[in-house]
Amino acid sequence: MNATVDNENTIVIGSRKSQLALVQTYWVKKELENSFPDIEFEVEKMSTQGDKILDVALAKIGDKGLFTKELEVGMLNGDVDFAVHSLKDLPTNLPEGLMLGCVTQRVNPADALVVHEKHKDKQLETLPEGSVIGTSSLRRLAQLRHHFPHLTFKDVRGNVNTRLAKLDAGEYDAIILAVAGLERLGMGDRIHQVIPAEISLHAVGQGALGIECRTGDEKVLQIIKSIEDPDTRDCTLAERSFLRVLEGGCQIPIGVNSSLEGDNLTLIGMVASLDGKKLLKDSVTGDRTQAEKLGADLADKLKQQGAGEILAEILAEIER
Repeated sequence: MNATVDNENTIVIGSRKSQLALVQTYWVKKELENSFPDIEFEVEKMSTQGDKILDVALAKIGDKGLFTKELEVGMLNGDVDFAVHSLKDLPTNLPEGLMLGCVTQRVNPADALVVHEKHKDKQLETLPEGSVIGTSSLRRLAQLRHHFPHLTFKDVRGNVNTRLAKLDAGEYDAIILAVAGLERLGMGDRIHQVIPAEISLHAVGQGALGIECRTGDEKVLQIIKSIEDPDTRDCTLAERSFLRVLEGGCQIPIGVNSSLEGDNLTLIGMVASLDGKKLLKDSVTGDRTQAEKLGADLADKLKQQGAGEILAEILAEIER
């Protein structure tokens, strides 16, 4: 059944220029074209600050809209109707006039170990002491240091292809990437090991796409809501609320895992120090209609255990 909507205009979708961003945006475009065959959807490609600065660790740049700001300006100017983001890149506090209009069905949110050919018989647990692991995520870094203090960690930037090329050239023994990104790029065969949640809780929103639009743009909201997944929406609402209350950006070691059983939502949350020596983890369960409250409650639980002090130390260290 085709959805009905006033279709006078073309709808312009904003996207980053990276290969993964475009794969995700064109997937959204195709899904919407199936539901609204009378509307023309165009993609406007933009470079964001995060795409341009590749020689500085993400944590050093600050993350307030690092991969989203240019797209948001486009929406506020009226040049773009909505933007497709990896939900993990979308800040929890959005600019005035913009909202998270839709969350798509999540694919596997786990982290993946990708190894150099010489380690193809190894797992994370069996890599030799001193092996160099590439990651640009403080969340992955802190958790892996906690579990594997004998490994060496080194920053790695660039798009997925660039990172894989550096790995294959022998600059790293292994790198950590998102399962979702590799699978969406058709590179699932590079996943050597899916890292279990017991070792690495995933980033807030990882594996889901978030569609950002102008607040109250009913026409656009009606269109994008056609591809929303209510289960993913409720889980990620809880995750984003947890992150917001802890005042942690994308570049802080905060990890989550959320699941639904009927109407019960369980959220596990983690905060760790950069050296991995301090790691706090706890969980909450409650009704899915209270998703945002559950996230806030879990943040408060971890704050009572010392999460605020850990995050303050990290921010001071990054700003040095």
